[in-house]
Amino acid sequence: MELRHLRYFVAVVEEQSFTKAAEKLFIAQPPLSRQIQNLESELGIALFERGSRPLKTTQAGYFFYQHAVKLLANAEEVKSMTKRIGLVERTVTMGFVGSLLYGLLSKIVYLYRQQQPHLKIELVEMTTLEQVKALKEGKIDVGFGRLRISDPALKRILLREERLMMAVHASHPLSLKKEGVYLSDISDENIFLYPSHTTPSFATQVQALFAEYNLEPKNIRLVREIQLSLGLVAAGEGICIVPESAKSIQLSHLLYIPILDETAVSPVFMTIRNLDESEDIMSLIDCIYQVYDLEAIKYDRNLI
Repeated sequence: MELRHLRYFVAVVEEQSFTKAAEKLFIAQPPLSRQIQNLESELGIALFERGSRPLKTTQAGYFFYQHAVKLLANAEEVKSMTKRIGLVERTVTMGFVGSLLYGLLSKIVYLYRQQQPHLKIELVEMTTLEQVKALKEGKIDVGFGRLRISDPALKRILLREERLMMAVHASHPLSLKKEGVYLSDISDENIFLYPSHTTPSFATQVQALFAEYNLEPKNIRLVREIQLSLGLVAAGEGICIVPESAKSIQLSHLLYIPILDETAVSPVFMTIRNLDESEDIMSLIDCIYQVYDLEAIKYDRNLI
């Protein structure tokens, strides 16, 4: 006895006609009749009252029908659950630098989870250099960072360039320049940069930006992370340069002022293995640009 035999039997019972059941099943009536006869022979009982119009089951046939329906439903449930379990075993692991969570990365990941519910998504905070190593070793599938690090084994995609801002205490004289400041206006200030534990990093990126304008800040202090640097600024200890998305971090007496220099931007890169064009990665890229469209953020998709 096979599942198809149960389906044939259930169709005949529910249609109360071999002819109608055959049409529903898209098979000819004679083969259907033979299959039901073979089923009765295997069971050693009659399942239908011969000659009845409309066709009726025997008492044993009705009992068999009730359990056949349950067996078919269970088979479909097992099939569906097995597929879902198989899909859940697919995992996409993302490496990211911490500051990106204050921007759009959290929205992108949330949308990705909604659109790909069968995937297991894991987030791992790591520096851009650590992401490069983890990608090549197969420990992560995609990395999000801010540094231009090239490697022949990896493909780097520029998602966008985020404007830089100065975080300053509300009592600081520079806080009056609501329209914005230039790097030359702040090079003599006490400047907090982060992180302090790796190079290259966002801190070295900002220092290179000063050098590009032939500026050499004398009072730079490196701290562990963005939250600490902003906390020190809120305490009136100095200023800090951060990506625009850091504006979501709100502390008492803390203001964010645009930096007006043309190249005062921090790029946001997505990095994948060079030959990885899997469906999961392509779906993630689509999610990124869906969020950018919703946020009215300019981007160049031709860079992919």
